[in-house]
Amino acid sequence: MTATNPISSTVPFDQDGEFHGFLSLPHSREDSAWGLIQIPISVFRNGDGPTALLTGANHGDEYEGPIALQSLAHDLSAEEVRGRVIIIPYMNYPAFRAAKRISPIDGLNMNRIFPGKPNGTVTEKIADYFLNQLIPMADIVLDYHSGGKSLDFIPFAAAHLLEDKTQEAACIAAMEAFGAPYSMTLKEIDSTGMYDTAVEDAGKIFVSTELGGGGSATARSAGIARRGAENILKHVGILDGDPTSDGSTRIDTTGGDCFHFSPCDGMLEMLVDLANDVAKGDAIARIWPLDGSGQKPADVISNETGILAARHFPGLIKQGDCLAVVAITQ
Repeated sequence: MTATNPISSTVPFDQDGEFHGFLSLPHSREDSAWGLIQIPISVFRNGDGPTALLTGANHGDEYEGPIALQSLAHDLSAEEVRGRVIIIPYMNYPAFRAAKRISPIDGLNMNRIFPGKPNGTVTEKIADYFLNQLIPMADIVLDYHSGGKSLDFIPFAAAHLLEDKTQEAACIAAMEAFGAPYSMTLKEIDSTGMYDTAVEDAGKIFVSTELGGGGSATARSAGIARRGAENILKHVGILDGDPTSDGSTRIDTTGGDCFHFSPCDGMLEMLVDLANDVAKGDAIARIWPLDGSGQKPADVISNETGILAARHFPGLIKQGDCLAVVAITQ
């Protein structure tokens, strides 16, 4: 017998109007035997047209997306829309409420668990619902990310290289329309189980972001996120008008050796700040030992020439942590 996902929506998807409610997931726990996990959702529909699925807090300690989407859900009206907008500010709601990257309920990473399971853990059920109920409705998907507590990024929108070059071109066009200060053609270290991959495998247009980090948002990063959502909706014709931008620099991490990892535990001293130029062979960081003074640090040397696009955020670092990403400018 095929398992049925227990998540239900309190809002309609195929009725014109403005609706705010929840994706309700039954969850029996120690302090609530017949409890629900209520994932907020807003739907705006006005006649025929494309559907945009906008999501934040895939990781629960990343805030630019949730801020932008809460603001958009408050300000948008169905009369402005041509087609449909589905807004889910907190995709991994348990992780968001706990201010953690991954779910405190089952310890799973939402962005590494697709396709999920309809009869699995909480995170697996949410992933399965997205894959089989929400993604099929969408023409374009925007999923916000930032560095959370462990990384900090220059603000960029991102698209992946794909086997289907027509789909890839559509994703890159949407990435550029987002209008972030940087637009990155991105190669993941490991794309297995990612929401990104699930959406792209379904043939949809997909745009992601990295808009800051440190487990908080700034006025600038939240503003970029909000404008980017409106730009995406204008790009596909859901909202009237043309996307706006102050200009975007194209960067790339699809070739070479852009990712740099810590060779040891220690205290991190960055030698280059975000957005600064880096030459291949430059020292970009040093790692000081923790078990004494007067000892020689370990230098981390750049493998690429470009700009520093990402850095480890906390002052202490462990062996194998991503220390920096050097993106190639185009």
